Order: sequence, then C-alpha cells, then structure tokens
Amino acid sequence: MEDFDEFVRARGDALLRYGYVLAGNSEDAADLAQEALARLGDAWPRVRKKHDPEGYVRTIMVRLHIKSWRRRHREDLVAAVPERGEFDRYGDAALWAGLQELPRKQRAVLVLRYYEDLPDQEIAEILGVSRGTVRSQASRALDKLRIKRVFQEAR
Repeated sequence: MEDFDEFVRARGDALLRYGYVLAGNSEDAADLAQEALARLGDAWPRVRKKHDPEGYVRTIMVRLHIKSWRRRHREDLVAAVPERGEFDRYGDAALWAGLQELPRKQRAVLVLRYYEDLPDQEIAEILGVSRGTVRSQASRALDKLRIKRVFQEAR
C-alpha cells in the first residue's frame, strides 16, 4: 500500500487539475479525484501490475464525470446569477468560459484529445463510443467555439 500512497502524493495535484478541466469547478473536481482514487485504491494490486495507474484513474474520472452529467440532465439550476464568474486558477479564463458552454461529452472529448493528447481510438474506448462519434463530437465542439469567437470579434 506504500506504493499507492506515493502515487497519490506524486500525482494528486495533477489529477485534481484534470478533474477541474473536466468538471469546471473546484468542488466537483475534488469529488471526481477523491472517488477515482478510492476506486483505484481498491484495485491497486491488480492495476499496479497490469498497466499505468494514472491512465486507469483518469479513465475512471471521465466515466464518473459523464455519469454525473447524465444524472443531472445537462442542467445546473441556480437561484441567482452571480455578478462575476469564479476565478480560473488553472488556465485561460476565456477558453474555459467557452468550454463551459459545451455539452459535457463534447467537453470531455476536447479535454481528452487536446489536454491529454490521446488518439481518437483511445478516447472512444474511455467514453464507450465509436471513433466516429469522437470525431463528430470534437468537430461540433470546435465549431461551437469558433462561432462564439467570430461572434465576439464582430461586436
């Protein structure tokens, strides 16, 4: 179990950042990372011997993220609109604002493709969809981001 503790200390912050990119807020990112690490801890002897534990835990995080999205039916209702957005400590605020407006599957595809630099086939396996679905989701997401940018520049 000492190896597991070392893994958590070495990769915990990176996994939290990865969760933030997926979920869009610190609380959900922490929940994703915590749940994924708990599942990894249960499977540690098996995972450690077979393949990369970080890939395993990141796959768990993506699947948990999509599962939570399905439960919430794509809507996060709030009582009042905040005056200002939350400070983005992990990257470009304008980019994150655009990503937040995408459906969760499209966001997950972009994160896995551009943040994790994974090939389409591996993304398809992680998300449980076909390679064509990965490509179409990525294309739609990038089109939405481009349209938003053109609209903002025209103002």
